[in-house]
Amino acid sequence: MPYERLEAWRVSYELALAVYDVTRTFPTEERYGLASQSRRAAFSVVANIAEGSARRGPREFRRFLDIALGSLAELACALRLARDLRLIDDVSYARLDDVRNSAGKLVWGLSASMRSQGTR
Repeated sequence: MPYERLEAWRVSYELALAVYDVTRTFPTEERYGLASQSRRAAFSVVANIAEGSARRGPREFRRFLDIALGSLAELACALRLARDLRLIDDVSYARLDDVRNSAGKLVWGLSASMRSQGTR
């Protein structure tokens, strides 16, 4: 199953692009801090979906999807901190959080569908 066909990957990729875009405006002192951490978490989501889809069997794929879900939770925390530190405005935060929520639902749903395929 090529990962590009997965809706969970496509929405997560859209999220990663948006995170990279918004973190470009972060102050220089955050380049290796919150900006870098946010980008790593967003990239981790799409990378784990892609890597997991190339693994053999649904059990291994679910393991990578679990990691992607953890990265989405990490990103939620980073985005909230960025908003509260006024590094991003409320509108940007809401937009990013909506996409992150959508990605999370899709990744969760994909994981559930892998679970229903058994533990091969």
